[in-house]
Amino acid sequence: MRWDELDQQSCSIARTLAVIGDRWTLMILRDCFLGVRRFDVFEQRLGITRHVLSNRLRKLVEYDILKKVAYQQRPLREEYRLTECGLDLHSVVLALVSWGDKHMADERGAPLLHRHKACGHIMHPVTVCSECAEAVTARDIEVEIGPKWIGNDEVSI
Repeated sequence: MRWDELDQQSCSIARTLAVIGDRWTLMILRDCFLGVRRFDVFEQRLGITRHVLSNRLRKLVEYDILKKVAYQQRPLREEYRLTECGLDLHSVVLALVSWGDKHMADERGAPLLHRHKACGHIMHPVTVCSECAEAVTARDIEVEIGPKWIGNDEVSI
């Protein structure tokens, strides 16, 4: 499987990685969830070249993860805002943060804490079953081929 052909795979992870699977894109998404919206702020915070940043932002707009919104008319200036599609990536980013806090943090622990606005507690993400709301881990799940994919040679378990 070639990196530039990931978007053509039947695997949902491969197709997703084709859009958000490089380090700069994930760092841009991190900053979006921290409230960054403007090109120059992304550039300053990330230390990324203008060319690479421009390419990553253009791809995120192309896939409707971000949208450009004018914040000034003369001269025209635009910022990048998360779309509904982009907001749906929050659980992915939060899961990566949680894994990093657990396995990559130094002796000081997590650099940022996440407080649930509704109850006021510091929280950690938990994956739950959409049907019964029970917490699930990798050991609690089995995988099946989707009904519209049965008999398709592209999909294997």
